[in-house]
Amino acid sequence: PAGYFAAPRLRWLLDHVPGLQRRARLGEVAFGTMESWLIWNLTGGPDGGVHVTDVTNASRTMLMDIHTLQWDQRLLDALDVPAAMLPEIRPNAQVYGTCTVGLPGVVIGGAFGDQQAALFGQTCFDEGEAKCTYGTGAFLLMNTGASVRPSTHGLLSTVAYALEGEQPVYATEGSIAVAGALVQWFRDSLEMISSAPEIETLARRVEDNGGCYIVPAFAGLFAPRWQADARGVVVGLTSYVTRGHLARAVLEATAWQTCEVVEAVDLDTSLTLSRLRVDGGMTANHLLMQTVADVLDVPVERPLVAESVSLGAAYAAGLAVGFWPDLDVLRGTWRRAALWEPSMSPVVRRRERAAWDRAVQRTLHWVVDEDPDAAPPG
Repeated sequence: PAGYFAAPRLRWLLDHVPGLQRRARLGEVAFGTMESWLIWNLTGGPDGGVHVTDVTNASRTMLMDIHTLQWDQRLLDALDVPAAMLPEIRPNAQVYGTCTVGLPGVVIGGAFGDQQAALFGQTCFDEGEAKCTYGTGAFLLMNTGASVRPSTHGLLSTVAYALEGEQPVYATEGSIAVAGALVQWFRDSLEMISSAPEIETLARRVEDNGGCYIVPAFAGLFAPRWQADARGVVVGLTSYVTRGHLARAVLEATAWQTCEVVEAVDLDTSLTLSRLRVDGGMTANHLLMQTVADVLDVPVERPLVAESVSLGAAYAAGLAVGFWPDLDVLRGTWRRAALWEPSMSPVVRRRERAAWDRAVQRTLHWVVDEDPDAAPPG
């Protein structure tokens, strides 16, 4: 998934924008992710702007050594990226500079990649704690402590956070491409509902999925399978299946994809998930959250503050300027707004998981190279 990282896109720019490679070598071009651009502009831009990035965003470039938290010269050489254009890598909670525009005199005290910020905002500071953010896609991160756990099951090892003067904390991440986007498809393309919240009402009209399963491999499968040639399927259709069954299958698709990622995390880290903290727009769907708890067989918790990404960034800035003294105080601020306990029997869970696996198998290798000598359809 080269497009997931910034470095291949940077290489494309250096190859296709006339003179850009030469200007980069001369230090006339600055590269960074979104927070680099914001900090640089807020601190003066061309007039003394600070050119920095934080460790979590740097780990998304494919250019940083996640062990040393420095730019990896081997990777820079392999991609022919001039070091002169790169920002300085800093911890997540540190005063980077002072605003000269927008909010003159206000210090900038933190920066975070969004999924790591959500993990931090959910106060998952201990090894084995995990959160999943449910939006258009879904992103599950588990804190793996001071050690990097290389994945053999399709996950990413990343920096969870780094505080000034302390050793970095790492995480394992699984990305689900289609979560809320499947509800949008159900609403806009199939026109089965007129608004996203209606899907829960519709799904509650039936007791189960009626034997129907939907696998939303619209652009291939992401973690843990990473199958680019997969495409979505609806399987198990009979004349018994109604809109309600389809609605329930849509919600169950997100739950089973979460289950696959959690199983991969367990295999990669040897850490057993005991509970899952959740955030994002889809957590307003109580049936979905109950289904996630059922298939994972662990409690699911939603915090009082729903915007965990923003909260995590605020926590980092507050630590940097001394508003909060330490992580223990932050942990004490977390409040639970909702809890879902698993209620599915082991027999049903095993049966439904087996059916989901059979459905996923139908998605694989759908995209094939066309035979140029083949006769056109019809």
